[in-house]
Amino acid sequence: MYKISPISKLTLDGRDFFIKRDDIIDPYLSGNKYRKLYTLLQTPKNTYTKVISYGGIQSNAMLALAAICKHKEWQFTYYTKKISPIVKAQEYGNYYEALSLGMEVVELQYDMYKEYISSLRLSLDENTLLIDQGGADTDAKEGLEVLALEIREQFKQKEFSHIKAISTPSGTGTTALYLALSLPEYTIYTVPCIGDSEYLKVQMQALHSIPKNLIILEPKKKYHFAKLYDEFLEIYNKLKESGIEFDLLYAPSMWLSLLGETSQSVLYVHSGGLSGNVSMLERYKHKC
Repeated sequence: MYKISPISKLTLDGRDFFIKRDDIIDPYLSGNKYRKLYTLLQTPKNTYTKVISYGGIQSNAMLALAAICKHKEWQFTYYTKKISPIVKAQEYGNYYEALSLGMEVVELQYDMYKEYISSLRLSLDENTLLIDQGGADTDAKEGLEVLALEIREQFKQKEFSHIKAISTPSGTGTTALYLALSLPEYTIYTVPCIGDSEYLKVQMQALHSIPKNLIILEPKKKYHFAKLYDEFLEIYNKLKESGIEFDLLYAPSMWLSLLGETSQSVLYVHSGGLSGNVSMLERYKHKC
């Protein structure tokens, strides 16, 4: 079912920001995963019998795919590196939730992982669909064009008409790229959350050339993905106190960059991913 997310206002450090509330669309299919997987959601049930994907074991895309496959009655197989006994024992988090939705997991040795993933396409049949890590695929374009149409319509309202910049954090950069291509009249800000800006550009260019209105903000320091940083927890808490919870993996770096490197009114497209906060907060708790 297609849903239009509202726009909320949030005040942070004396600045007003506007939040596209994609986080409240669906418990499993929220944020950019709803947009990236929009085409798959519209795909008739009898198109496939199996979906396979790969990546990190607490991936938001993994959980979203597990939910779609359960709804469509497709088998879902997920390839990942060896899983720690601690994660396997947890009764919370994306891995636990995805298993409860019927996901089958194949663990690969670290030194075999890249080669095995590269070979997956060679054995596909017409009833099996391969989704790349994080939902990075040209099929994501349709869902993000729908998002762009929503934003353009909502910006016609007087209270939002002054906004000329939009932001969203990047893993593979798929969301930011297709949003920028669909909204050339707006500045689109993003930050690299996995690797640096050069790595992010390579990921984007594999899908399409990077448009001029897409601005990659470089964090003030090098952050390693999924590592714990005091400033990330601090900005997470400040945002939550302001009235909206964001994810702890991608959002903190984006917000720190927006506060430090921009000054105009910005619409932040909420990426969702809140299901992973339980396990992240546990890690911060043990760090303290």
